[in-house]
Amino acid sequence: MEKKELLYEGKAKKVFTTEDPDVLIVSYKDDATAFDGQKKGTIVGKGAINNRMTNHVFRLLEKEGVPTHLVEELNDRETAVKKVEIVPLEVIIRNFSAGSFAKKMGMEEGILLKCPTLEFSYKNDDLHDPFINSYYALALDLATQEEIDVISKYAFKVNEVMRDYFAGLGIELIDFKIEFGRFHGEIILADEVSPDTCRLWDKETHEKLDKDRFRRDLGNVEDAYQEVFKRLGIQ
Repeated sequence: MEKKELLYEGKAKKVFTTEDPDVLIVSYKDDATAFDGQKKGTIVGKGAINNRMTNHVFRLLEKEGVPTHLVEELNDRETAVKKVEIVPLEVIIRNFSAGSFAKKMGMEEGILLKCPTLEFSYKNDDLHDPFINSYYALALDLATQEEIDVISKYAFKVNEVMRDYFAGLGIELIDFKIEFGRFHGEIILADEVSPDTCRLWDKETHEKLDKDRFRRDLGNVEDAYQEVFKRLGIQ
C-alpha cells in the first residue's frame, strides 16, 4: 500500500490517501503541542511509540468487541486505517480526578472517583473544543441519539479493557480521550490511544508517564514515553 496525496496534516499526524478510496495512511510525527497549540515542541521517538502502541491497544480492543479503524501497521510510524468520517465529539473517560476536571471541581489530583465519568467536548479548534453534553450534540446535529448510545457503550468498554490491561503493567489509567468515526454506517473507534491521549501514572510511585510531563515542564518526557512502551512489551 502506497501513500498518494497528503489529505490532512494535524498537530501530531499526517494523513495520506491511497489507491483504495476506503483506506488512508496515517503517519505519526514527533511534534508535540499543548494548550491549543500555544506550546510547541518535539518529543523524540513519540511518533513511533504512539503508532505502535495505538495499534497494539486497538488489536486488544477488537478482541473484546470494540471495532476500530485499524487495517495494517506498515512500519514504525505509518499505519493503514479505514477512512472514517470523524464524529466531531471528543469522548473523555475519567477514573481519577486530574487536569481540567480536578480544577473545575476543586479537587486534588489523583482521587479515585466513585464511578468512571464520561464527558463530551465539541471537536472544534476555533472554539477550543468546548465542553458539551448529549443534548448539545443532538441540537447541533453532531450525532444521533443512537450514535451517542453506541459511542458511550464502546467508551466504557474501552475503559474497562484498558484499565485492566494497564493495571497488569503497573500503570494506573487516570483518564483518556478517544474519538469515533462513521465507516459505511457503522460507528468505530478511530484516532489513537497513547501517552498523548491518556493520563498514565505508575501505580506505586504515581509518577506521570504521559504528555503532562511536556505540558507541565516536568522533564524526562522521552523517558516517560519509552517507559510505557517498554512495559507494553511490543516486539
